[in-house]
Amino acid sequence: MTHEQHGDHRPRLRVGLTGGIAAGKSVVAARLAHHGAAVVDHDVLARAVVARGTPGLAAVAAAFGDEVLTASGELDRAALGAVVFRDVAARERLNAVVHPLVREASHEAEARAVADGSAVVVHDIPLLVETGQAGHFDELVVVDAPAELRVRRLVDGRGMTEADAWARLAAQADDEARLEAADVVLDGSGDVAALEAQVDALWQRWSA
Repeated sequence: MTHEQHGDHRPRLRVGLTGGIAAGKSVVAARLAHHGAAVVDHDVLARAVVARGTPGLAAVAAAFGDEVLTASGELDRAALGAVVFRDVAARERLNAVVHPLVREASHEAEARAVADGSAVVVHDIPLLVETGQAGHFDELVVVDAPAELRVRRLVDGRGMTEADAWARLAAQADDEARLEAADVVLDGSGDVAALEAQVDALWQRWSA
């Protein structure tokens, strides 16, 4: 891909990065940033667009009621999470509010990265496949690991109960859908060094 093909406001390579929770996606994002990629973290953007005082937070409160706000007027993530993680319709309602705002913020972040000289922009998106964005990238990288291993990581590393960990996995796309959409699959079932080595090889190919 060249700038001539797409105009000056587009990176040479636009990458989508996703994977099931606790598969190793953050390790991959950090390694790509180490190599010089600009990483746009859509989780960070998703928090920013519903920060206190934003139109996004007002829209969430309008959709779910003031019980999803703290006394100080911030988003009560635990209260909202309790509603949406076990209710598909509620989750879709939340996504309809938040995802367009995040997409807009991500376009702005990408434009800033390109203006700063970044040739490779990586969009780190947990729900990339679920939100129908698979076709928006030059390459879609999926980090994969067995569900049982990911549950164990959530229980051991993040202190979740096993039931909550399985609920988190169930709230995401099934692994087959992610793998079907992938251009590149990285194996996150080993240790950090093994995953980083796969990223290094991928970066070498992109740089060739």
